[in-house]
Amino acid sequence: MAQTPQQRRANLKFAKETEARMGKSESQIKKRAKDTPKSPISPFWLALLAFVVFGGLIFEIISRIFLR
Repeated sequence: MAQTPQQRRANLKFAKETEARMGKSESQIKKRAKDTPKSPISPFWLALLAFVVFGGLIFEIISRIFLR
């Protein structure tokens, strides 16, 4: 059975990572692991949350200034 392009990319990525580990000890492999933790919330949702919070704050300030 032929590979799909997605499977081919996954296989190439796995082969590349496996080749990078060849001949190295476990401690060297662990040092190579990413040290930067990934944020649990995507930038889109973070921006949306900021827009809702700060947008509401700005509208509240405007309404208090002009609509006393």
